[in-house]
Amino acid sequence: MTKFELQQRTKKFHVAVIKSCTFFPKNAAGFETAKQLIRSAGSVGANYRAACRGKSMADFIYKIEIALEEADESLYWLEITKEAGLLSLNQLDQLDILIKEANELVSIFNAADITAKKNRDLKNPKITKSQNQQ
Repeated sequence: MTKFELQQRTKKFHVAVIKSCTFFPKNAAGFETAKQLIRSAGSVGANYRAACRGKSMADFIYKIEIALEEADESLYWLEITKEAGLLSLNQLDQLDILIKEANELVSIFNAADITAKKNRDLKNPKITKSQNQQ
């Protein structure tokens, strides 16, 4: 998957979350859960885009980790939505699709974080005490 394709995918995820939140109940639980979910889902794509413009490897890793955290938070709010029964039965299929997508985004950003850290460490190997004393 290219950088552009993942940017589009995260944007599509955010839009789908926004559309699903229109079906939340109009009460305190619905408003608060929808607000948290919309914020975290939007933050996934925004932070990935920022990571793509990272000024350094450290900046990229930092922003990818934020995107990972936000994807995981989105997954949390989607699971809460399902377990609390905030959506009607005819909305559950869409909710399951969003949960699957959030899981996949968590996996993608986790893999990107691991790969970026490996690449960083290959470029800048750390000198251990035992290597220093030889």
